[in-house]
Amino acid sequence: MTTMNRERLEGRRAVSTRAADVDAQSLNFARNLARQRELYGEPFGEQIRRLQAALGVSQARLAESLGLSAAMLSQLISARRVKIGDPLVLARLLLLHDLVGRGRGAEPVNVEAVLAFVRESRPHLGLPGPGRADPAEALRTVAAPAALAAAANVLGPRFPALAQLLRRAAADRW
Repeated sequence: MTTMNRERLEGRRAVSTRAADVDAQSLNFARNLARQRELYGEPFGEQIRRLQAALGVSQARLAESLGLSAAMLSQLISARRVKIGDPLVLARLLLLHDLVGRGRGAEPVNVEAVLAFVRESRPHLGLPGPGRADPAEALRTVAAPAALAAAANVLGPRFPALAQLLRRAAADRW
C-alpha cells in the first residue's frame, strides 16, 4: 500500500470515529433529557432559563445562590448531567421556584433579597430524616404580616434575635 493510500484510509477511519462519537453524544443527550423530564417534569435547562429570565441573573449568580458550582449548573442545563445529587440544592431550587412564582402578578420581586434568602436557607424536601422547617414560614401560617411586625417592635429591645425572625416572617412579599 502506498503512503498516499495509507493516509486516505487513516483519514476515513478518523472521520468514521468522529461520526460514531457524535452519534453516541446525541444518544446520551436524548437519554439525559428524557430522564430529566421524568425527574423534574421538563428539561432542567428550561426551568433554569425561566428563573434567569424572571430574576434577570446569570447562570453563575443563580448557581451561587443554589449552592452549586457554575460548571455543574452548566452541565445540568446542557443535559451532560441528569440530576442534582445534593438534596439541599434541590430543595433550594424548589424554594426559589416557589418564591419567584409568589411574586407573579404582585409587586416586583426583590432579586437581592430572594437570592440571599435562598442562599442562606436550609430547606428540606419533606422527607424523613434530619432537617428543620423554616421558622419564619411557620410563623406566617399563624399570624398576618402586620401582627408579626408589631410583635417584632415589642420584642425588639429585649429580644433582638426573635425580633429579627419576626421581621423576616413579616416580609412575606419579595
